Amino acid sequence: MLTWRNSHYKGAGFEASGKRKQAEAAAALAAASVARPENGIVPQTAARDAREAVEVVADLVTPRVIRRAGRSAVLWVDDRPANNIHERQALEALGVTFVIALSTDEAIEKLKAQSFDAIISDMGRPPDPQAGYTLLDKIRSSGDRTPYIIYASSRSPEHQAEARRRGAVGCTNRPNELFEMVLSVLGKWREG
Repeated sequence: MLTWRNSHYKGAGFEASGKRKQAEAAAALAAASVARPENGIVPQTAARDAREAVEVVADLVTPRVIRRAGRSAVLWVDDRPANNIHERQALEALGVTFVIALSTDEAIEKLKAQSFDAIISDMGRPPDPQAGYTLLDKIRSSGDRTPYIIYASSRSPEHQAEARRRGAVGCTNRPNELFEMVLSVLGKWREG
């Protein structure tokens, strides 16, 4: 069961609104966990992942996080954005705004037009199987230090190490980890 932490904030409907946002985020993150199963997942594992999603939201989502998220814009680069709809819904429930780019070139154009609090990218986009790294290398070489997260099919130690070596915050294929990474970088980036 979700509990609203740090509920000492008082205001006309704020606590009820915060609980609703927390519940919406938990539901979307649980749906993402079930919709994005790892190889050979069994129903018990899907149920465990959904429970973990609810716990992650309960642990992380506070009034302060909601205020911070509500002022955040994230660029999500993926040639198949429908694959991440639940993950976006979980963060949108907290107020995060997303701009979608379907290609590396489109992402570069969007970065020229607007600044973002974080960038999430998949790895492979035709014709480049390492498009996530290609985009990361391009933006880092231009001096852009926006927090960058790779959300792809692998979270192997080798891929995580390579992503960090190139300047990414991390690399994951788990919705719960993505949610945690995004909230973490939004807080640090806004404070920094």
